Amino acid sequence: MKKNNSDAFVFFGATGDLAHKKVFPALQALIQRGELDIPIIGVARAGWTLDKLRRRAQDSLEQSGNFDANAFAKLSAQLKYVEGDYSDPATFRLLKKTLGNSKRPLHYMAIPPNLFGN
Repeated sequence: MKKNNSDAFVFFGATGDLAHKKVFPALQALIQRGELDIPIIGVARAGWTLDKLRRRAQDSLEQSGNFDANAFAKLSAQLKYVEGDYSDPATFRLLKKTLGNSKRPLHYMAIPPNLFGN
């Protein structure tokens, strides 16, 4: 039977505390084990750039005490950034464009509960 693995990892709240404390270290660990070789797309509404998100990821890994330069280089190369408001359809059009040919993205919500719809 053929596996239907995800072909992109999208995480909302890429600039937040949860991403800083938990998501970036987990992504680096997956890369270290050779289990994550797909685009990683951070989505946030913070008005950041990709370079600023990369610096945030590096800070996260350094503060966790587990910074691995080789794994971070791979993470950084796979990392993309989509800026936008979660309630704005334009954000999701940009996300779709950023996903390119990905057909089975995995979505992770590292956002506060009040941002989920009712």
